[in-house]
Amino acid sequence: MINDILKILENDARTTTKQISTMTGTPSADVTKLIKQAENDKTILKYKTVINWEKVGEEQVWALIEVKVTPQRDVGFDSIAKRIYRFSQARTVYLVSGTYDLLVLIVGKTMHEVANFVSQKLAPIEGIQGTVTHFMLKRYKEDGEILEGKEEVKRQPVIL
Repeated sequence: MINDILKILENDARTTTKQISTMTGTPSADVTKLIKQAENDKTILKYKTVINWEKVGEEQVWALIEVKVTPQRDVGFDSIAKRIYRFSQARTVYLVSGTYDLLVLIVGKTMHEVANFVSQKLAPIEGIQGTVTHFMLKRYKEDGEILEGKEEVKRQPVIL
């Protein structure tokens, strides 16, 4: 039951308790209680709106930064990841497999701002061996939402 509620909210955080109740067959009071519990125990971390800032004329520079790290004794990658995710510019920080250890998503107003973040804040952190910055040239889809145009529904014809 809680998983169904969470999936509904993940897809559309504006879904009302009444709508969730109807969709799941769960009484509204129970839905409210389950959502509040999920918020309190940090299962629900945040309600998010995906915005296409280009539509309102606000330019943003998005960058994915691969970070090579020397893991620290007893804490591995966690200590360096924590230092990175405390920066307000770091939108997302992942531990990944492959050539690099951490993947950091940042957003800035200009390429120069992103470059300054990498060179002045990120690269000097002790334990960071190197970085590779990938600037995003165009975003097509974010969090399951297509940013431009509409997705075409391609249905097979029903033959009777």
